[in-house]
Amino acid sequence: MFTESIEVARAADGMPLRVSWQGQDYRLVAEPQRWFERRKWWDENLRIPRGAGAGIADYEMWRLQLVAVRGSRQVHSVDVSFDAQTERWRLVRVHESLARSA
Repeated sequence: MFTESIEVARAADGMPLRVSWQGQDYRLVAEPQRWFERRKWWDENLRIPRGAGAGIADYEMWRLQLVAVRGSRQVHSVDVSFDAQTERWRLVRVHESLARSA
């Protein structure tokens, strides 16, 4: 597990569409899976105003199945997070590559 900047293009409904990472463009080959993880706000000394909504105490997480637009057709499974406050995407996990299924 680590963290690295990543560019994610989203649809109007917020669904990830394309990814650019380390100079390579990727397309999604499966429907993205979304969940939320609690921030360690107690370590960040973050004061959350009463009534504040999602995105402050939780990170939006997505598991994406990607294949490079050019080059290898190997499928990569990655987890990315979206911080609603900064509108930044971070790559947080790269899972073992998957064999491409036909």
